[in-house]
Amino acid sequence: MELTWAVTAPVTSLKKFLGQQGVSHRVFSDLKHQGTIRVNGHVETSAVALHVGDRVSVTLPPETADPAVAVSHGPIEVLFTNRDWLVINKPAGLNVVPGPANRTDTLVNRIKGYLIDEHAENQVPHIVTRLDRFTSGLVWVARHRLANSLASQLQAAHQVEKRYLAVVSGQLAQDHGLIDQPLAPDPAGYNQMVSPGGKPARTEYWVEKRFANATVVRVQLHTGRTHQIRAHFAWLGHPLIGDALYQGPVVGEMHRQALHAASLAFEDPFTHEHRQFTSPVPVDWQALVTTLTTEQGGNQDV
Repeated sequence: MELTWAVTAPVTSLKKFLGQQGVSHRVFSDLKHQGTIRVNGHVETSAVALHVGDRVSVTLPPETADPAVAVSHGPIEVLFTNRDWLVINKPAGLNVVPGPANRTDTLVNRIKGYLIDEHAENQVPHIVTRLDRFTSGLVWVARHRLANSLASQLQAAHQVEKRYLAVVSGQLAQDHGLIDQPLAPDPAGYNQMVSPGGKPARTEYWVEKRFANATVVRVQLHTGRTHQIRAHFAWLGHPLIGDALYQGPVVGEMHRQALHAASLAFEDPFTHEHRQFTSPVPVDWQALVTTLTTEQGGNQDV
């Protein structure tokens, strides 16, 4: 895969210039050992001097499929695909990455099957936004190592907007709030817990609808900690409906955490287009809202 940029301002080194384009140290090392760097059409080493007006091209070696990762041809719902990205609508119950409990039919295994079937040049999916097994919704995938590097930089700069929908137990008093509490693994279990020694975590929410004993909230993450939404609302005294790990009550047939990755937005670093994606809530979510409406005597829109 070849990418080209124009030098539009003075720069001290080729490595620095490529770093400004999102080429990480690791990708730069791959280029030196396996790829090709050209300046104005001529193959060059990393020591070449650059001038305004030069055109820099890099050719990245293909990422061949990892034989240790099993291939699955299970279904995936692809909402968007191009040279650089995949955006997938993940159902609840499907693991994102292989692990001890499932190494053969996770989202990564299915994406590998999808890439092989379309004879893709790069066959190693890079998961940018990971979801818990029982969380439904949007998963953003980089199709090559440079895309993954750029996506990581966007996230580090807080330039990716991820919004979720959740149904929490009880009624939240405030229409809008910010939970700013550090999170750390619970040494006694698999959950996360608020702890002064944890990593910073910020969760902003807006109430969408109130029921007698539950509240639908729209949530924006300002950090990306494990179980962040689930742990923060549990700390607040309002665990998610169906979230057994955080003592959330079961309502109707919702036996998984009522959490859905509903929207994703970012500026594409390759094309500078604004990309925005949405995912409608799944059937079990719709059934939960129907149950809440029926059993809890109506609702209050905010």
